[in-house]
Amino acid sequence: MASDDVEVVIIGGGAAGVAAARRLHDAAISCLLVEARSRLGGRAFSVGDGSGHALDLGCGWLHSADRNPWCGIATKQGATFEKSPPPWSRSPLEVGFPRPAQTEFQDAMTSFFERLERLAQHEPDVAAAAALEPGNRWNGLINALGTYISGAEWDRVSAKDYDRYADSGVNWRVVEGLGTIVAAYGANLPVMLDCQVRVVHHRGRRLRIETSKGAIAADQAVVAVPTTLLATERPSFTPALPQKTRAAQGLPLGLDDKLFLALDRAEEFDQDVRVFGHTDRAATAAYHFRPFGRPMIEAYFGGKCAAELEAQGENAFFDFAVSELRDVFGNEFGRRLKPIRIHRWGLDPLALGSYSFALPGSADCRATLAAPVDNRLFFAGEACSPNDFSTAHGAWQSGVTAADQVIAARRKAANLISI
Repeated sequence: MASDDVEVVIIGGGAAGVAAARRLHDAAISCLLVEARSRLGGRAFSVGDGSGHALDLGCGWLHSADRNPWCGIATKQGATFEKSPPPWSRSPLEVGFPRPAQTEFQDAMTSFFERLERLAQHEPDVAAAAALEPGNRWNGLINALGTYISGAEWDRVSAKDYDRYADSGVNWRVVEGLGTIVAAYGANLPVMLDCQVRVVHHRGRRLRIETSKGAIAADQAVVAVPTTLLATERPSFTPALPQKTRAAQGLPLGLDDKLFLALDRAEEFDQDVRVFGHTDRAATAAYHFRPFGRPMIEAYFGGKCAAELEAQGENAFFDFAVSELRDVFGNEFGRRLKPIRIHRWGLDPLALGSYSFALPGSADCRATLAAPVDNRLFFAGEACSPNDFSTAHGAWQSGVTAADQVIAARRKAANLISI
């Protein structure tokens, strides 16, 4: 069939869209993956650092690696895994954060998550911030952790939704870059890049999908674009789908940005150690030293702190990091740092954020967003995952689920015709 007339169109070439397209293609269903970017991968985005290393500017961790489908995919691609414990599972360096204070912080954090789990079992759904102990000296740093986890401070995060997240605690990384693996999974698929979908008409017998490169006719579509776009009706649907729009609005994307810094004389530090810029506030970054043993620091910024720095420009991240690290290690430490790369996801027009969280009261929006419409429109993306949201494997599973729904619907229609 011509590229303007297919059985199924997949809108969005991130992890979910690529997974859906791969499943449909392998089932011998005529499909076309339409992506507005000039590359596949979406928020999985690997780039080179100029010295042969791959940097994941988007998602980089294979969370729940013992059950993560990307591990098997990466293995088939010949990728190399880093399986050492992640920095957040280790005690931070004691410089500026002595062991007694770390113990006190760990106790406060453990108590916070225990209260949060209890809150999630009751109605109504409340903000996770309700689990903070009033006046606790560690609330700022606990809030900072919330921005690293969800991309937002705890007062914006649904307690019920957060409690539904499932994680096995096994976390690996891919030396070649997770973004590289996701993009390569789309190799040899029928793909149209640099093609923005504007309107999906679903009133007629067949779908008519208007794009920046012309119209495409299809029987069905899998919609796998970020909630930030669906919330503002990009693409738009005719007839409109207000229930989907409201669900997407309840699942905004949090914001997390990673700044990679070259570090002179990096061998002074052990691999994968971590420090916080400050321990008394939410507006601080976490600094991961020597990821993969490389002479660099991976600085992690989240929530309001990341948004404010984005508005000031890329240099603001470097200046902020240098200032914080000088406070920890002394003024001369700044001379050992050089910026390598950052991507401002909040200003990326095709993302407008990093990964989804649910607003208080919106935990059930994930199921609403994922529900098919008339067995012709199917939805996928990490935000559609009930328990693995905010991850590349949650996106993969949602894409496969949507593709399987398409296949089942086509079989049912074919059986009705044959009767």
